[in-house]
Amino acid sequence: MDFLVLALRFLGVLAVLVLVHELGHFLTAKAFGVQVQEFGIGFPPRLFGVRRGDTLYSINLLPLGGFVKLLGEEDPSHPKSLASRSVLQRSIVLSAGSFMNVLLVVVLFTLLLAVPQEQTVARVAIQEVEPDSPAQAAGLRPGDIVLRVDGHPIRNSGDLLYRVYLRMGAESHWTYQRGFVAESPIIEEATVAVRWRWPAGQGPTGIVIGQVSPRMAVVSEPIWEAFPHALQQTWESFTLTKNEVTRWVMGAGSPQLAGPIGIAQITDQVADTGILPLLGLVAGLSLSLGIMNILPIPMLDGGRLMFVLLEGVRRGKRISPRREGLVHMVGFVALMALIALISYQDILRLIRGESLLQ
Repeated sequence: MDFLVLALRFLGVLAVLVLVHELGHFLTAKAFGVQVQEFGIGFPPRLFGVRRGDTLYSINLLPLGGFVKLLGEEDPSHPKSLASRSVLQRSIVLSAGSFMNVLLVVVLFTLLLAVPQEQTVARVAIQEVEPDSPAQAAGLRPGDIVLRVDGHPIRNSGDLLYRVYLRMGAESHWTYQRGFVAESPIIEEATVAVRWRWPAGQGPTGIVIGQVSPRMAVVSEPIWEAFPHALQQTWESFTLTKNEVTRWVMGAGSPQLAGPIGIAQITDQVADTGILPLLGLVAGLSLSLGIMNILPIPMLDGGRLMFVLLEGVRRGKRISPRREGLVHMVGFVALMALIALISYQDILRLIRGESLLQ
C-alpha cells in the first residue's frame, strides 16, 4: 500500500508537469496553424486514444513523460507542417514548453504567498564568527542581530540563508543590531563578501546563526502583492540555480542529482508534510524541467531549437534531417545512460535508507 501511495503521488506530480509543458507546444502549434498529430501522456505503447479533429489524444503505457507529435518537424513540403513555418514561429513552438513550466512556477509561488500559513518569526542572532572569514572582515561579532540583508527584512534563519546564497561571488549589504539592548539599540551596517568556496564546517560568510525568541505567526499577502513578489521569487530561483551550477563547475560543490526514483522518494516525503510544501516542490521541479528542456541538449527542446537558430544564422539553409536526427539519437542514448546511472545511485540511496532531503 505504501508503494502504491508513493507511485500515485509521483505520477500525479509528473502528470501535472508534463501536461503543462506539452500544452505549451500544443497551443502555440495550433496558433500557428501547425497540425498536431498526437498529444500523448506517457510514452508508447499506446493504451487508448481519442481523436478530435486532426489530433489523437492518447494515454500511453510508460508514464515517465509525454509528447506532442507535430506534422513534418523536418519536412517543409506540407503546408501544415512545423518545418514550413518561419524560424521565429518554430522557435516559439519549441520554447513554449519551458515557458509554460516557468509560468506554472509563478502561479504556484503566487498561491503560496497568498494562502495564509504558519511561519517561524524570530530574531536571527550571530552566535559565532569564524576567524579570517568575510563576516569577521566586515566587523560582525557574536551577539549581533541581523535585521536586513540587501534591503530585505530577515524574519528567520531561512531568510538569511536565502539572501546570502543569492549573492554568492558578490557583496551583500547587512543592517544589524549590536547586541540585545532593548532601549536605544545600536543599529550598524556592514558590507559582507559572499564567497564561492569556504573551509569545511563554515558557510559562505563564516558565521553560525541561531534564532532568538521564535514564535509561529500566520502570514499571507494580498493577491496584488503576491503576484509581483512571485515574479521576483521566480527570477531569484533562476539566480540560485545559476549560483549552484557555478559552484559545481568551479569544483566548490557536488551536484545532488535525482532520477525518477529519487524524485518519487522526495515527492512522497514532502507530500507527508502537507499540500503547501508539495506545491513548493512542484514549483521547484517545474523550474528544473523548464531549464533542462531549454538547454541546447540534443533530443530535448533546446537541442531542436539550436538547429532552428542555426538555420536562421545560415539564412534559411537547413541542416540535413539525417544529420540532425543522428545528433538527437546520440543525445538520446547519452541521456538515457545518464538517467540509468542516476537511478542506480537513487536505488543505492534507498537501500542505505538515505534521502536527498537529509
